[in-house]
Amino acid sequence: MRIHLVDGTYELFRAYFGAPKATGANGLEVGATRGILWSMLSLLREDRVTHVACAFDHVIESFRNELFAGYKSSEGVPEDLLLQFPIAERATRALGLVTWPMVEVEADDALATAAARWMDEAEVEQIVICTPDKDMAQCVRDARIVCFDRMRKKLIDEMAVIAKYGVPPRSIPDWLALVGDSSDGYPGIARWGAKSAAAVLAHYGHLEAIPDHEREWGLALRGASTLAASLRDHRDEAYLYRRLATLRTDAPLDETLDDLRWRGARRADLTNLCHELGNQDFLERVPLWRDE
Repeated sequence: MRIHLVDGTYELFRAYFGAPKATGANGLEVGATRGILWSMLSLLREDRVTHVACAFDHVIESFRNELFAGYKSSEGVPEDLLLQFPIAERATRALGLVTWPMVEVEADDALATAAARWMDEAEVEQIVICTPDKDMAQCVRDARIVCFDRMRKKLIDEMAVIAKYGVPPRSIPDWLALVGDSSDGYPGIARWGAKSAAAVLAHYGHLEAIPDHEREWGLALRGASTLAASLRDHRDEAYLYRRLATLRTDAPLDETLDDLRWRGARRADLTNLCHELGNQDFLERVPLWRDE
């Protein structure tokens, strides 16, 4: 079997900025929620999609905001998008998908936890993490755990991670610590860029293995002295940024592997929701129902 793990937060943002706006029965904006319903139905119609779970950032803030004041938050997120998170979670549940609304940890942590938990199950052929988020690249393992950009139809296995970032998945948090991640709100280490970080980490693997002085690196790298000095002066920041970038694998997920099997949409819940959304035509497209 294949397990499909969906980044619901990414899907909701993508729908908000890409799907038509729409007003629900309560007068609120629901276009993104409609969009995610259609997106998930499209996924369920694909070949060999049998076991699916969807994770959301129920609140944008997480434990990482306590570690670093500049970490991403709900500030600046459109209000009519924030208000759709609870209803989007209702939508995926009504569609019959296992849904994980994360509070203390992030949706990415839930996906990383699920991938780590089930990767060694004998019946699991492959785990597909449906997101283009570069943070998730650290979870990739050979062709067994892969990321999939559904919009671009692009599969990212371990060789693709190395080709794109210059380092294997295990070094992605270190690479992000040096380069920074503007979408998550941490700046990285001054003077370090994607190519220099890849060159050094391809040799050393992790931050703590990088010697303080460039003369010990054994690498022919332009600006090595400046890079070494910057890292030497900001190692503590680098370790903090790596902690921010490192996904946790202890998110509180109660489901078993069998719970992830899609057994159909919940008729009453989805019918009521689609009436709220003004999206009754969606009901005609659902291929499988369960009355519970």
